[in-house]
Amino acid sequence: MKLFEFCPTRSIRVRWTLQELEIDFDAATVNLIAGEHRQPAFLKINPAGKVPALVDGDLVLTESVAIVLYLADKYPDKKFVPADPEQRAQLNRWLLFTATELEQPLWRITRHTNLYPEAKRLPGDVALAREEFTAMAGVLDEHMHGRPFVTGNTVTVADFVLAYTLDWANEVKLLDGFPPLRAYMERMYARPHAPLRIAEAFARIQAGRA
Repeated sequence: MKLFEFCPTRSIRVRWTLQELEIDFDAATVNLIAGEHRQPAFLKINPAGKVPALVDGDLVLTESVAIVLYLADKYPDKKFVPADPEQRAQLNRWLLFTATELEQPLWRITRHTNLYPEAKRLPGDVALAREEFTAMAGVLDEHMHGRPFVTGNTVTVADFVLAYTLDWANEVKLLDGFPPLRAYMERMYARPHAPLRIAEAFARIQAGRA
């Protein structure tokens, strides 16, 4: 099993799941800054030119949420996805909520502050995205009241995906009004097999150790 990753990205979700599973895997850094994701060798693995990508035998899988679900299903003894259909439906609900209602505003903020050429950046969209994230974070905050995990009483892949997304939000100062969500995120990253946080990953890149 081989993970193609770039440490500060959604690759963290997959690495987190693999580390929590405590299984052996190889890792290959695809340096986005150096443009390695646009090289023919990597485009054969993911024509979209994005990380993460997981190769497991003949299976090549992309999209971080799809990968973590595959891994959880492959190793059911860890119970990172619930067996009960209703609980599984709730897990899927919050995974989709995270990927659409929380991640998409964050992605818009990132594009219009760092990724797009300055002439193409839309400050107004950044402001709108911040409002949209804050509204949906309020929904999540209400859901998480009194809960140790996103669904049920044990950790699932939904927690790995959500904790990374909240760390992303924290990096752009969007968790200031949600102390319980920040506390949940920090509790998740305190787990023994948690990966580097986004800021730590960027620090490694800047130090030339990515």
